[in-house]
Formats: sequence, C-alpha cells, structure tokens
Amino acid sequence: MAGKKKEKDTESGGGTIALNKRARHEFALGERYEAGLSLQGWELKSIRAGRANIGDAYAVIRGGELFLFGSQITPLIQASTHVVADDRRTRKLLLHKHEIDKLIGKVERDGYTLVPTAMYWKRNKVKMELSLAKGKQEHDKRDTARDKDWQREKQRALRHRNKDA
Repeated sequence: MAGKKKEKDTESGGGTIALNKRARHEFALGERYEAGLSLQGWELKSIRAGRANIGDAYAVIRGGELFLFGSQITPLIQASTHVVADDRRTRKLLLHKHEIDKLIGKVERDGYTLVPTAMYWKRNKVKMELSLAKGKQEHDKRDTARDKDWQREKQRALRHRNKDA
C-alpha cells in the first residue's frame, strides 16, 4: 500500500483554464474529443497565469493535421526578450491518426465544424476539448432558451412545493 499514490487529475491550481460558453449558444454540440496542444514555453507560463481565451477559436484540418485558429494567449510582461510572442498564432492540436481520419469524414462530408469548448489541465499537460458541432439557426436558439427557462421554472415550482409539504 505504501507504493500507491493518490493521482490528481489537475495540477497547478485547478482544472479548467478557459471555457467557450458561447459555443453552447451558437452551435448544436455533438461528439467530443480530447486533444493535446503543442505550446511554447512562454505560452505555458501565460496559461498558468490565467491569460488564455478560446472564445473566438475554431479548429481546422489541413494536410491530415489539426490546427487551432483564433485562440488568444496573452504573453506575460516577464516573457523572454529573444522570443517574438504572437498571442494569436496557429497552434497544432495533437490527436491520434484514426481520430483525425474520423473527423475529416465528419467535417468534409457531413458539414460539421470543430469547435473548442474547454481548455484544461490534465496531469500537468494542457488539453483541449473539441466538439463536432452544427450551427444553430435563430429559431433553434429561441427554442433552447425557452426550454432552459421552462426547466428553471419547473425546478422553482418543485422546490416551492416541497418546501410547503
């Protein structure tokens, strides 16, 4: 028993680094994939300081590889002076070849989009959660909002009823 260690899923102060809350509103999310990120040293330091944003990000498959566009990692002031820090540079996403092949079929044939929904720590590595998504029409967004409001009202009514009983 002395050899067993309790394994922590998250390192360096919490699991979630950045969320794309707008993705749930703008897209109908489907299958989810976990991808690694190819980062430079200054980017990792900035992420540890909480300076990452994936609100406008999207993923594209080019030449059999997966790339992340539009994510912003703001460099720290203390970043090295010999490195030119580009906060919105294209970053490579790391997935197995068979997963990329499956994604190529879904994106090219079925018209899905790859949307990053979360960036988080997993065993001292930065991971990105990607979702296969289809864009929502305006009426779909209204339906989603109406359903969410109905669920909230239903919970309130049940809570109120249980409180009286």
